[in-house]
Amino acid sequence: MSIERIESTERMSRIVKHNGTVYLCGQTAGEAQWDIQEQTQKCLDKIEDLLAKAGSSKEQLLSVTIYIRDMKDFAAMNQVWDAWVKDCEKPARACVEARMARPEILVELSVTAAY
Repeated sequence: MSIERIESTERMSRIVKHNGTVYLCGQTAGEAQWDIQEQTQKCLDKIEDLLAKAGSSKEQLLSVTIYIRDMKDFAAMNQVWDAWVKDCEKPARACVEARMARPEILVELSVTAAY
């Protein structure tokens, strides 16, 4: 059972594949001018791209953890999320309020999927 690391830096790998499972690093948008919905959509777009590079897709999601800077944005974030997962099987999901690495980050998603 080998481990494949894709798009690695000194600090992390954006994608790690092992034993039929794909792990993505946390995805953020981080654009200060974007609201929670725009940032959520950008994160989801990035996730789709990374899953494709790993030979997976959103239809193969196993688990998603959503970190949100302020729970007042929960409903607006969910509008984007719900539209994104509308036509596929839903993964296990958790959403927690968290302090972000930079103040402009409103949301971060961490994903595990099958491939």
